[in-house]
Amino acid sequence: MDVPRLLEAASLLVPEEIATENDITVNDVWEYLTHDEWEVALGLLEEVGDVHPLPLTFWQSLAIAAEQMRLARSAAWCHWRCYETRHGVIRADLTLTPAEAARRQTAFSGAGVLRPMWNIGRRTATDEPDLCIARLWVEFVPFMEPGGRATVRLAPLCPSKWQHLRTGQVITMHEDRTVAGTAVVLDVQRPSATAAA
Repeated sequence: MDVPRLLEAASLLVPEEIATENDITVNDVWEYLTHDEWEVALGLLEEVGDVHPLPLTFWQSLAIAAEQMRLARSAAWCHWRCYETRHGVIRADLTLTPAEAARRQTAFSGAGVLRPMWNIGRRTATDEPDLCIARLWVEFVPFMEPGGRATVRLAPLCPSKWQHLRTGQVITMHEDRTVAGTAVVLDVQRPSATAAA
């Protein structure tokens, strides 16, 4: 399927009454689609998708369209949202350990590339911390520096191990045995049956 049809198909899944903070609706998206402004339409659809849970096919269509337009970050974001649609959303306020006290000395990409381990309160049979892996997406910034602070989204490798997380819980990030960062859970949303359909 070509880009315009993918974007049109995604647009049809958005309820007309949904609007972003800037009052952008699906009608605005259609206006850009009729003028072949596909990249703008894609960006607006991504924004609209953040307002209201939409089905998996919405994010899949956007991911394919972004890939065809060679928009790597948009494609990565839409694939990330596919994951969240299937498994739920975990957001946290992460503060990284400063470079002088941590193994990490350089910034890392915020686009879901890093897969650190997390101490989320689980214990092994020998009462050691049972570290769990989750990819990390940094909201609103392309890179995160040592000592930096940002809102992040987590995509666990094994989502069932994370079911006990609650808002306000403190978890720690690890790239080795030392603590690489500390996060406070801001939001935990389970997948809705309609969003995953």
